[in-house]
Amino acid sequence: MRIDKFLWCVRYFKTRSLATQACRQGKVKIGGDNVKPSREVYTNDKITVRKNQINYQIEVLDLPPSRVGAKIVGLYVNDITPQEEFDKQELLKYSKDYYRKKGTGRPTKKDRRDIDDWFDEPGEEEKE
Repeated sequence: MRIDKFLWCVRYFKTRSLATQACRQGKVKIGGDNVKPSREVYTNDKITVRKNQINYQIEVLDLPPSRVGAKIVGLYVNDITPQEEFDKQELLKYSKDYYRKKGTGRPTKKDRRDIDDWFDEPGEEEKE
């Protein structure tokens, strides 16, 4: 079975064309080597897929006959992605929340409230 079809069948990509595009961009590797979309997949292959800034590592257990339901994907694929990959994603999410480039527009409502709180706190303590 082709690698692009396999990744689509086990629901790593929503469409087969997205899986093909990922292969062409070098985001799919087997054994550390970039693969073309037409590369055949066999059982016990170790596949690395870079998607949403996470390097998913999967092991092929069996080849599905066609696209399978989400509940039975585990029969065909073993996800061996290390937990550190998901931890990196969490850190990235937190860093994006508090960082906004200078000059990218006016402050959001939350930013304005934080600024108001920062300016109001010293004044309130002096009055008391």
